[in-house]
This record gives sequence, structure tokens and C-alpha cells, in this order.
Amino acid sequence: MAGCDSIPVVMPTPDSTADDIAALRAALATAELARQEAEARASGAEAMVAHLKLLIAKLKHDKFGASSERSRKLIDQLELELGELVAAASEDATKAETAAGKGKSTNGGTSPRRQPARTPLPEHLPRERVVIAAPSACPCCGGRLSKLGEDITETLEVVPRQWKVIQTVRERFSCRSCETITQPPAPFHPIARGRAGPQLLAMILEAKFGQHLPLNRLSETYAREGIELSVSTIADWVGACTASLTPMMALIDAHVLAAARLHGDDTTVPVLAKGRTITGRVWTYVRDDRPFAGPAPPAAMFRYSRDRTGEHPQRHLVGYGGILQADAYAGFNELYAPGRKPGPITEAACWAHGRRKLFKLAEVARAPLAAETVRRIDAIFAAERAINGLPADQRLAVRQEQIAPLVADLETWMREQRARMSRHAEVAKAMDYMLTRWDAFSRFLNNGRICLTNNAAERQLRGVALGRKAWMFAGSDRGGERAAAMYSLIATAKLNNVDPRAWLADVLARIADHPASRLHELLPWHWKAAQARPAAEAA
Repeated sequence: MAGCDSIPVVMPTPDSTADDIAALRAALATAELARQEAEARASGAEAMVAHLKLLIAKLKHDKFGASSERSRKLIDQLELELGELVAAASEDATKAETAAGKGKSTNGGTSPRRQPARTPLPEHLPRERVVIAAPSACPCCGGRLSKLGEDITETLEVVPRQWKVIQTVRERFSCRSCETITQPPAPFHPIARGRAGPQLLAMILEAKFGQHLPLNRLSETYAREGIELSVSTIADWVGACTASLTPMMALIDAHVLAAARLHGDDTTVPVLAKGRTITGRVWTYVRDDRPFAGPAPPAAMFRYSRDRTGEHPQRHLVGYGGILQADAYAGFNELYAPGRKPGPITEAACWAHGRRKLFKLAEVARAPLAAETVRRIDAIFAAERAINGLPADQRLAVRQEQIAPLVADLETWMREQRARMSRHAEVAKAMDYMLTRWDAFSRFLNNGRICLTNNAAERQLRGVALGRKAWMFAGSDRGGERAAAMYSLIATAKLNNVDPRAWLADVLARIADHPASRLHELLPWHWKAAQARPAAEAA
């Protein structure tokens, strides 16, 4: 066109076009290879995740058998491995999505990342509705919009812990006639002369004795949130709360000792002494009638002692005369003595303890006789699982008909094999553990209340064993006694599916003014029923 500057057009040469096409093809091939590798990794990771989840579920489901020997450490290790695997798979998938362009591969296919099916978020959580503003007119033609519906995306979020100061105002009034000054009484505090509310105190108690967090860590955590509470101040509150809750501990102890059958066990606890630590003991006695459909709620009583001499269980169970399910600890023998007052306690042995010695030999030493013994014991466990939770009379009937023959065959076989072995053989020693106490091991066949194992007590001591890694040692004997007392409260709340923090907060707020004759109303199972009653009436 006349008068216009001409613009030179550079035509691509055949060589440059071929180079660009080759580069594009190379890029596509690289992206496709990366996608296939990501899919392969994701597929392998998903298979391993599914395998680990199934294995963990089986270990948690099996209350008897191999899981008791492998102990909680195996489950912890598997869960750690599962977490690392899921995190690694998620990291790889996110990097692949980013490289492919926000979740799409370069060839238009779907992302290699496979999301698991989402489960609904808990219904009991409050909902905060955030509405994204819609356009006021159609972005295409500017016409008026009419609402067709809405899509809701739910996101789980947490509100950081909030601290506040409650100001209780007490107004003073003076009478114009007689000049008498009137003022409401001061508010009640769970701790005399203290300024801590029941929710704060319950949080501290549950963190220290439920989560086993030392007070210095709690103090540091609160300081990072802007609340300066010294270790001595928190310790003072803990001691005062323990004293205030003593009546509740006494009620739980009485409830536990009223049981026809108890589970008993103990574990070590390091205690700080002069320039060193000594090994103390934490004992637990658990009442759990649920295996035989008993109506009484479960509860746990804890005690502390400086050593493991037999005088301690004798003092703990001084007035008890029922059945004690425990291991073969010699310190319990005086409880079973015929001349004991008010009468001998009936001994019931733990099959899990007897099986454990044989299981180790079968697994580690590959001993055929130990493996066969474990197989026979497992048949008894399998038959016993079917009657867990049935009434005592039904359990007894099934045991007499189906399980007693298995136990008799096991005894006969074990005695025959034992007669052929040297007394120094490890398998012989493991068999002797059961054969020398066969009356205690077979006693469950004549009483539907007796369990096959002492796992109920071992589960309650698991928290103490895990806590040792956090606080290293108890500060003193008084500290051990205080911890045992608080363990009784928290463990009993958990056994009844009660939130220990909510329950302790309410008890601390009410216990001072609550009538002593009605103190049992604050026990976890009664408290839980009272909390559920208003909701049931409203429905």
C-alpha cells in the first residue's frame, strides 16, 4: 500500500521447522515418560498403603494371638511407615501435577494422583457459611441472573486456642434506711486463692497425666502463646486439684474393689532420688465386666510403690475376696493363701503370658514343639472370641461344651511332650510355666466371669509405659502417688468413653458445693448419662 512502511516477513527455513518439531516431540516424550513413572510410583505406593492399612487393622482387631507378642511397638512402627509412605506419595504426586500443569498432563490426560474417597466431615462440628459473591449481571451478555442452586465445599479448619480473663463484677449497695451494705458473695474458684478457671485446670491435668507432658513443656507452650505461667505455679495448681479430687478417687476405688473379678498388673517407673534414679512401680487393678455383659461400668484403680515387694498388692487388696486375673508374680501368692483374711483370693492365670514365651521360641528359635503348642492355644483363643460379650452363663455353657475338650487335649499333649524333654530345654521351661499352674490356667472353664487373658490391665499400663519416654522419671514418691491418683480418674473416664478434660472441668467447678451424699452423681458414667439426658429430652 502506498505511503506505508513495508514490514519484512521472515519465512522459516525447512531446517528450523524440523528442529522445532523435533524439540516438541522430545518434550512430549519426556513429559509422557515422567507421567508414566509417576503413575507407576503412585500405583506401587497405593498398593503398599493398602497393604499397611490392612495389616494395621488386623493387628488392632486381634486382641489375642500374635499381636500381643509383637506388642504396640509393631503397630507404632507400621503406622510410622504408613505415614512416611503416604507423605512421600503425596509429595511425588504434587510435584508431578505441578510439572504437568496444575493437575493435567501435557497430553490432556488426567493427573497420575489418585485421591481416596472422601468421607463426610463430622456432623457435630459447627458450620461457618462463607458465600462467594456472585456477579450482578451475566458476564457474557449483561443480562439479569436468576439463582439455580448452589454447590457447597466443606473444609475442615481449626480455631487456635484462645485465652481470656473473666471479670466477675460484684456491685455493692447501701440501704438508705439502715445504711447496711449489701454485696453478692465472691465467685467460687476450684483452687483457694487461685485465679485459674476449671477449664484451664482440667486442660493442665489432662495434658500432664493423660498426654504425659512435663510441666516445663506446658509452661514453655503457654509462654509462646503470650501467657506466662511458671512451673511452680502450675505445679501448685496440680497439687491443689489432686487434693480437691480426692473424694472422686475414693469413690472409684470403692467401685473397683466391689467387683467379683479384677485384672491386676504393674509396670516400672523411674523415680528421682539423691543423685540417681530408682525403679518404682505403678500398679493397676481394673474392673471390666463388659466381656461377660456385666451391667457395672468399667473403672481402673492405680497405685504407686517405691519397690515391687509383695506387701504392696496385699495392702492394695486388703479387703478384697473375689477373683484376681494376673500374671505369675510371686508377690500375689499371699493373696491366694488359704489362711488369708477375710479369705483367699481366687487366682486366674493369663493365657497371653503363657503363650508369649512359647511364641517367642516358635518365632525366633523356630522350635517345632513351641509352634505346635501355639497353634493349639490359638484354637482356644479362636473359640473364646465367639463368646466375648455374652452373659456369664452362656459363656460357661459354650466353654464346657466346646473349649474344655481343647484345653484337655492341650494339657495331655503338653505333658506327653514335656516328659520327653530335658528340664534345661527352653521349650520345657515355657511349658512348665503353664503346667505348674494348670489349675489357675483352666479355672476359666468353670466360671463365665473369668477372661482368658489379663489384657485389660496391660492396656491401662500402656499409657504409663509410653509416658516414661516423655517425662523420663517421677520427681519423688509423692509425685508417683499423685500421678497414680490422677491416672485413676483419667483412665476411668476413657474406659467409659468420656472426654477426661470436659469431665474434670465440670467436676472441679462443682465438687466444692456438691452435697457429699450425692457425690456419686459426678462419677464418669453418671455424668455421661446426665449430659446426654437434655439432648434426649429435646429430641
